[in-house]
Amino acid sequence: MTVITHWRALAAALLLAMAAGPARAEITDYEFRLLQGELKPGHGVIVAVQLIDKRSGKPVPDAVIFARRIDMAPDGMETMTSPIEAVPATEPGTYRFKTNLTMEGGWRLSLAAKVQGEKGTLESRLVLRAVR
Repeated sequence: MTVITHWRALAAALLLAMAAGPARAEITDYEFRLLQGELKPGHGVIVAVQLIDKRSGKPVPDAVIFARRIDMAPDGMETMTSPIEAVPATEPGTYRFKTNLTMEGGWRLSLAAKVQGEKGTLESRLVLRAVR
């Protein structure tokens, strides 16, 4: 192989690597996790979740949560919903919501979020229990 051929091969490999761009995560590399799986029923209950990068195990701050819903689907009552609103976080990567867990039983928290710098939407359904 001549020096010119060697340099051409090296330049082609470099261009291919640059075209591929940096390695990026997939939206499936992230997940929401409940901080507490059991809460007391009542009004103004705070439900907290962490957004985790599954590759590193570290919390992910600054996600944009644009859809949230809480209902009693785990107990067969999907139409039994409660209002839910975001409240300020206490630490990066933790997302908190205030809701009314009006009765004991299983509640499903559904979230949709955009992770900064990633394509796609992270959708999550987490089940918690309201117990006395």
